[in-house]
Amino acid sequence: MKDRLYKILSEHLSPHKRDLFERVASNRTRYMVLVSEDIYQTQNASAILRTAECWGVQDIYVVENNHSFQVHHRIAKGSEDWLTFYRYNNEKHNTLPCIEDLRKKGYRIIVTSAEPGARHPEELDMSTPFAVFMGTELSGVSDMAIEMCDDKVHIPMYGFTESLNVSIASAILMQSLVSRIRSETTNWQLSESEQLDLKIAWARRSISWSDHIIQMFEQGEIT
Repeated sequence: MKDRLYKILSEHLSPHKRDLFERVASNRTRYMVLVSEDIYQTQNASAILRTAECWGVQDIYVVENNHSFQVHHRIAKGSEDWLTFYRYNNEKHNTLPCIEDLRKKGYRIIVTSAEPGARHPEELDMSTPFAVFMGTELSGVSDMAIEMCDDKVHIPMYGFTESLNVSIASAILMQSLVSRIRSETTNWQLSESEQLDLKIAWARRSISWSDHIIQMFEQGEIT
C-alpha cells in the first residue's frame, strides 16, 4: 500500500527530486539522535538543525523546560522540513519523559559535559544506538540529564576559552560520531520501510496538492 502511494506521489516529482529522495533517504540514520535541551537562542537552534540535516541525523528531540524552541528560517535554510521532531513541553520537567521515551526505544543517553571522566568522542561506545543531549547556552545540560545519563562526552580544547558555542559543539560532535557510526556499525541505516515513510513525508511537503492526491488514493479514485 505505501509502495503504491509513493509511486503515485513520485509521478508528481521531477526525476531529479526522485533521485535526490532516494539518495538522501539511504544516508539517513536514527542510530544517533540529537536532543536539544532548553536551547533558546534561535540562531543556535537553527544552526544545529542545519548541521544535523547535512550529516543525515534524522530525529531531533526538543526539550522545552524554561524556553521555547524556535527556528530562524534564514539560518536553518529549510533543514527543518526534512527532519523528524519530537517535542516535550507539556510537563514542568520535560527532560524526564524525553529520557524515558528514548530508553524505551533502546537509546543510551549521552550528555555533553566538561566534568572529569567525560569521554573523547573517539572513545564513546558505538555498539548500540545513542542520544546526545546538547544543553542550554548558559549552563549546559540539566542536572537531571546528568544524573540519568549512561555516559558523558566532551570536546578537548587547548585555549584559554573554556567552552564552545553550542551550535559549533554539536557540529563537531556530529561530524565525529556520524563518521564513526558509518564506519564502525553495520546497522546505521534506516530500514526500507522507514526510508519509504520518509520519502512519502518529503513528497507530501514538496507537492502542494499532495493532500488531494492522498485523499483520492484512500477513496480508491486512483490506484
